[in-house]
Amino acid sequence: MSLKSTATTVTTPGSATDAGSVADATRAGVQEFLAARLAGDTGRLIELFADEVDWLLAENPVVPWIRPRSTGAECAAQFTELMEHTVPEDARASVDTFLVDGTDAVLMGHVSGTVRATGKSFEGPFALHLTVEDGRITRHHLYEDSLSIAEACTA
Repeated sequence: MSLKSTATTVTTPGSATDAGSVADATRAGVQEFLAARLAGDTGRLIELFADEVDWLLAENPVVPWIRPRSTGAECAAQFTELMEHTVPEDARASVDTFLVDGTDAVLMGHVSGTVRATGKSFEGPFALHLTVEDGRITRHHLYEDSLSIAEACTA
């Protein structure tokens, strides 16, 4: 999977020093998360996710890797499940926008891939809202083109 990004920090009123250090910690946590995803380092992903995670990804019964999750281990396993069901060398993701405001980060970009079982491709935009608290991801809300993915999963 390839990844490119541009970073922007958004700060809110209050202490610029405090807001800057919180935003810097959030940015660092998100960058660690992206590096672990790219490396396929599930062990590091488990460490990065909090014990309990506010996970949101619209359920889609025809997509095997999209399901409810709540623990750090379940969230980290999503990467492994995705790789089991898709063709890794066809996976692409680009981050066009990386916004940080305190403990919250939003990444926007495009994702594409091929489903192993059907040979069909999917692609579309995504937005990922992460919250990083005390160095761990407590929120993971992913918004993507679930119709394109579902169509690629059906024969």
